[in-house]
Amino acid sequence: MIWRIVVALSLWNEAMELFLDAAELDEITRYKDFIDGVTTNPSIMSKYKLSEHDSLIKEICKVVAGPVSVEVISQKYDDMVREGQKISKICANVCVKLPCTLDGLRACRALSIKGIPTNLTLCFSSAQALLAAKCGATYVSPFIGRLDDNGYDGTLLVEEIVEIFYAQGYETKVLAASVRNLQHVIQSALVGASAITMPPMILKQCFQHHLTTLGLERFAEDVQKNK
Repeated sequence: MIWRIVVALSLWNEAMELFLDAAELDEITRYKDFIDGVTTNPSIMSKYKLSEHDSLIKEICKVVAGPVSVEVISQKYDDMVREGQKISKICANVCVKLPCTLDGLRACRALSIKGIPTNLTLCFSSAQALLAAKCGATYVSPFIGRLDDNGYDGTLLVEEIVEIFYAQGYETKVLAASVRNLQHVIQSALVGASAITMPPMILKQCFQHHLTTLGLERFAEDVQKNK
């Protein structure tokens, strides 16, 4: 408990970034006043033709000023580096997304040396996160929901990585990903995640509470009575 308080105090002036995990321009535009950036992945982008990807990313970057994570589809080191360099040229705020594999981590180091922001995705262990930080990753993305699906505590991993980075002085940001519910959002904030990305459905739920709806209905009823 004391250790968590120390970490929390050290992050006091660093507000958690909120990212939208989406590629639909209408969704991103709807929530642009509440998000700090966008994350995408091959599954999200598969809804669009490959020839449309670069233009879509450009449009997204016009809507949000913060980082827009775009994932490589290559799996080999040399190909990842080449693809990452190409992706980084789409817009100034693009962040190259790489997998937490040996080749992905090597590519992270190569791109980081060139000053290209990176987001190491598919992170399922503190050891992977530690290597990502050593390779200069801008963000590392532990997958909370997928860990929960497999019988592990995803939020506990986020907390562990946050503590390791604080203890070792790493500047890599912990980006909680694979968010499935509002509890994941709150728990990630409580344990000191630097950022969290969520699909539109979860972000929409952040605005909602049944007591708020009930209160508005009662206010409207009272207004009608006095007309």
